[in-house]
Amino acid sequence: MARSAVMSGRMGLVLAGATLLIATVLLPDRAEAQFGLRGGPLGVARFAVGHVIGMSRLRHSRMAVRGGRYRSAALRSQDPRSAERGQAYNPYVIRAALSAQAALAGWRGGRAPQGWWRHPDGSYGWAGPVFWPFAHDDLANAIIFADTTGISLYGYGDIYAALFSPYAATELAAYTAPQGRRARKIPSAQNICDVSDPAGFPADLIAATVQPNEVQRAALDEVVSTWQAARDSIRATCPSEVPTTAAERLGLMRERLAVMIRAMDNFAPPLAKFEGLLDDRQKAKLNGLARDRRAALAAGQKKDAQAASACDADSDPRYDEKLQRQYEQLVQQQWPVADMATTLRLDETARARLDVLQDTTLRTMQTLSACPAKPAETPQARLTEVKTRLQTMLQEVNGVADALDDFEADLSDEQKAGFEAIGPKRGV
Repeated sequence: MARSAVMSGRMGLVLAGATLLIATVLLPDRAEAQFGLRGGPLGVARFAVGHVIGMSRLRHSRMAVRGGRYRSAALRSQDPRSAERGQAYNPYVIRAALSAQAALAGWRGGRAPQGWWRHPDGSYGWAGPVFWPFAHDDLANAIIFADTTGISLYGYGDIYAALFSPYAATELAAYTAPQGRRARKIPSAQNICDVSDPAGFPADLIAATVQPNEVQRAALDEVVSTWQAARDSIRATCPSEVPTTAAERLGLMRERLAVMIRAMDNFAPPLAKFEGLLDDRQKAKLNGLARDRRAALAAGQKKDAQAASACDADSDPRYDEKLQRQYEQLVQQQWPVADMATTLRLDETARARLDVLQDTTLRTMQTLSACPAKPAETPQARLTEVKTRLQTMLQEVNGVADALDDFEADLSDEQKAGFEAIGPKRGV
């Protein structure tokens, strides 16, 4: 049986959105040229993530990775004078610009306008050796504002980028090198981690919304204190040494995810205490923050029925031959197993283990769908959902790490070096 047929059977349940997410994150240009996905990376992203990311945000985010001129313009939009001109503040454009600047500064001399491992919204899950640069913001947005977009975009593409890092060893080393002349061009990993919480926890907004009494204010202060401790614990996972192998990069992912999960465990009790002290009117106002955020973001977004259908629960690519064909072709390009086996001179045992590694990684597209479910109504319930998502991702990363260990168990140093060279060669 042909390899494509095997993959079709194993991955028959992949959602349409997750199926074409590969094209967006890893093969934007080829997907447009070879598979007729109109509109370039933007067109692919529209179909892949559907209504989760609106048309307006995708247009801005695509521009965010076009180079320094747009990144500078996006950063200038933080100027309060933009509000006087009637321009709405868009935090997603800012974040996409910041992560793109950090991710691309040390890649190929900082001259590339975009990288193949970017997220559909223009942000990057890997900025040099730093995994999940805006972890704190994503957690706050999901729990307080019911915006799980940032979290839902983390999955297969980031695991793939850990296996096949886009950065050469010397490029990664620049992110952890001592501060000097070059540091003006390439931010250090520590600097990326330090500025990864630009918005902070919205304590003032919460206080203004619910108007807490003295007892409630003390409980809110405890929430803020616990959140700051959680933020510091996540920042402490910032790498101080260069991850030179796929195993080390997966290790960084596992460490950061584990700390994020513990942070949620520590944050849950004070959040529950604070919510428990609120009366029904205050709870309604607190829950209304999420509705206000969604309304504000939706105001400038144009709906697209075709894009929205990509994340529809009834959408099933098993009955769409075109989607199946595109999926099989994309997988073959991303995982040229036959070429890899020849280049690395793998024997039958190693080839079989490579197949297991490939299949284990591809299955994460099902378990870590880029189409998030409708968020819960309360911050406590959303915290539980976020923790579940993080736990699922950690479990999947552990599975891929185990498959990688098995694959590399009997490889020579030369073969391991050849495997590590695959990622930096992409797109050259």
